[in-house]
Amino acid sequence: MAALEGRLAVVTGASRGIGRAIAALFARAGAHVAGCSRGAHAGSYLDDLTPDERSRCLHAVCDVRAPSDVVRFRDEVQAVLGVPDIVVNNAGIVARQSVSTLTLETWNDVLASNLTGTFLVIQAFLPAMQSRHGGRIVNLASVAGRTGTPMLSAYCAAKHGVVGLTRALAEELRDDGITVNAICPGSVDTEMLQQGMPGGTPRMTADEVARVALFLAADAPPALTGACIDVFG
Repeated sequence: MAALEGRLAVVTGASRGIGRAIAALFARAGAHVAGCSRGAHAGSYLDDLTPDERSRCLHAVCDVRAPSDVVRFRDEVQAVLGVPDIVVNNAGIVARQSVSTLTLETWNDVLASNLTGTFLVIQAFLPAMQSRHGGRIVNLASVAGRTGTPMLSAYCAAKHGVVGLTRALAEELRDDGITVNAICPGSVDTEMLQQGMPGGTPRMTADEVARVALFLAADAPPALTGACIDVFG
């Protein structure tokens, strides 16, 4: 049996990069996948699947910064596919700018996309998951959630927040049988790396990070919760 056979996974930011790789890998592992992205992109993880794999998946437009979008996405997922067993919060943006020139608008946008969006998605899907007394939440943080990086103050602040949210929520949901873990990748071969660190050398692929997400979603023991898995040297 495939690792995620019969399970339903929600993956945000599923049109490119790490989110696209996770959504596609989960579908290949047997999951029904509900992916979303902020706008109309040239493609999504659905383009990476066979017709049979696509038949049990959906992709929706959802801006995780907008509460109304998140609620609409939740309602569509639950109406079409049911209550998720797994929620992967991957959606996010990066802004490379010095603190002295960073506008409040950009600061708020980066925090909304990376941190507030993670909170909103969890809050939307959590009651139904709690009613079933089980589930797995995987949050994409970053090496920037572990260390400081010049010119990425808003992104670092947001990803440190994701780490803190992960640890607090793991304790809050321990008795509900829901695990909450984070992945902290280093430099991944994605568009976001080139936006945040122009000329940066990638040390891994999005597919390699996706395999860590699959472990947390499928194989990690229930006692593994509140962990932040560092995927960097």
